[in-house]
Amino acid sequence: MTRITALPFEQTAASAQAQLEGIRKGLGFVPNTFATLAHAPAALSGYLALSQALGKGTLDARAREVVALASSQVNGCEYCLAAHTLFGSKAGLSDADIRSARDGELDAVARLTRQVIDHRGRLTDAQLQAARQAGLADAAIVEVVANVALMTLTNYLNNLAETDVDFPPVAV
Repeated sequence: MTRITALPFEQTAASAQAQLEGIRKGLGFVPNTFATLAHAPAALSGYLALSQALGKGTLDARAREVVALASSQVNGCEYCLAAHTLFGSKAGLSDADIRSARDGELDAVARLTRQVIDHRGRLTDAQLQAARQAGLADAAIVEVVANVALMTLTNYLNNLAETDVDFPPVAV
């Protein structure tokens, strides 16, 4: 049972309604995670601003989904695993790729994501060099960290709120 309910659209602050309407137009519905974030319009706005900025960065949609899947697996976020399994498949990840991304093994982005989380950003020189040798430029490395931060926000919120999953469920 959810511990922080997703706000009905009519109960959200006016400042959040335009953002939620944009999400509805893009996805066809307002996922519960965003309706939960809407309790704090500043948090919703900050999340969306960073997400939109990162969408224009070095990492493509597939790589951002790899980060989301690896992060959500480590953080045990049932909600985000369900959402990003769907979004990952739409970004071209196969079922095997999704499992491998969740395990931090798919590619350099998945490995770096797991290392960043597991070591709280304190990677060794060898780990950083391995990411570079695998083809990740410093811009991509910085964006992996930024995407981990973005996912940590929603992973932790959904874990705390026990947000009702409104995506096809997956096994954690």
